[in-house]
Amino acid sequence: MNHIILKGGRVIDPAANRDGVFDVLIKDNVIAAIDRDIAAPDSKTTIVDCRDKLVLPGLIDTHGHVYQGVTGRFGLNADMCGVYSGVTTLVDQGGASCITLPGFRQYVIEPSKTRVVSYMSAYLVGGLEGHFYPELYRPDCLDVEATVTAAKKNSDIVRGLKAHAEIGGFSRWGVDVMRIASQIGREAALPVYIHFGQLWPKPEDGGAPVNPDSIFNQVVDMLKPGDVLAHPFSRHPGGFVEVNGSIHPMVKEAIARGLKIDVGHGSHFSFKTARIVLDAGVVPDTLGADMHGYNTIVPPPAGTPSWHPDESVHIFKGNERFSLVSAMTSMLALGIPLNHVVAMVTSNAAKLARMEDEIGTLKVGGVADVSVLDDLRGRWVMHDNEGTQVITDRMLHPAFCYRNGQRYDATATILPVAKAA
Repeated sequence: MNHIILKGGRVIDPAANRDGVFDVLIKDNVIAAIDRDIAAPDSKTTIVDCRDKLVLPGLIDTHGHVYQGVTGRFGLNADMCGVYSGVTTLVDQGGASCITLPGFRQYVIEPSKTRVVSYMSAYLVGGLEGHFYPELYRPDCLDVEATVTAAKKNSDIVRGLKAHAEIGGFSRWGVDVMRIASQIGREAALPVYIHFGQLWPKPEDGGAPVNPDSIFNQVVDMLKPGDVLAHPFSRHPGGFVEVNGSIHPMVKEAIARGLKIDVGHGSHFSFKTARIVLDAGVVPDTLGADMHGYNTIVPPPAGTPSWHPDESVHIFKGNERFSLVSAMTSMLALGIPLNHVVAMVTSNAAKLARMEDEIGTLKVGGVADVSVLDDLRGRWVMHDNEGTQVITDRMLHPAFCYRNGQRYDATATILPVAKAA
């Protein structure tokens, strides 16, 4: 029998309304106790000093791209983004489709040390090269029956669906793709995660004229409670912030209808846009890192494109190394309280994954998924993809995590190196 005590850390667990200095006892692969000053059960107990660290429920990244190999340069290694970055659960956003889901299970989910689940693509081709080829995502390339069937037959791993609502697509096909994606979500009884902010350039023939500010309300009117609106802090038009720099008037109505908001940090993130959204009183529910092979410094597979039509990935300065935890630091720098930031990547994220009964909290008898972070003080410079610099006096960095009771140190090559102010 293996006993581990995480000693003297600041335990923050929003689902349990716990925030204080506690010990956490792990027995084999479950949480055995949470209390102040737990005595070692036996002489072989491992004591891990967590003083001055944050001890959190295992972090959940709600926006990963980890269909490595199949999605070309786009898909990263799950464990690099996961346990070796202090993250115990990843939600892959749109990598697998009804066609490629069996491979995702066999080659990503099953061999990974990180827990991986899927928000399956609404498109037959999934996330090939990060949606590099727009014409593969036209209305003819969705199949309602096949996608609903795949989702229902794989309900243990499929937790939702992924679709896109952006200017390039609307210029080509109008609302048809989103209408079909919404239908799939209703028939499968699954949440649909919607990408906002331009992804594809407008078609060479000009396409149909699109008012960016008209996209958000058209899409919201198709959705159901529990669906997820992504990229509220995007620098691109066509989302939460109108062209004139004001919050879209439909955002608060969408929240009132029960729709959820995921940051989806990635290369679209803008401190300026975030300030507009937060100052309007809109605080996102969850936080995903949105890392992929075009916005991190990983070696590209041979023969894959050297560029991407999403211009954000070419001007993503300063944060070429990043992680879910560094995205948490960005949220703190914006003034979002620590307890809410923790909820974004634990209890709220577990609800997005429809796994709140399994993960997202530290509970006696529950799985031993625990993330331990360094909570540093000083002065550091942070950048976004517009070149905006923000000075922060608090920096979070992953130290290690326990996934199902097994320890993994945070050694991923994508983890950022802080730049002193």
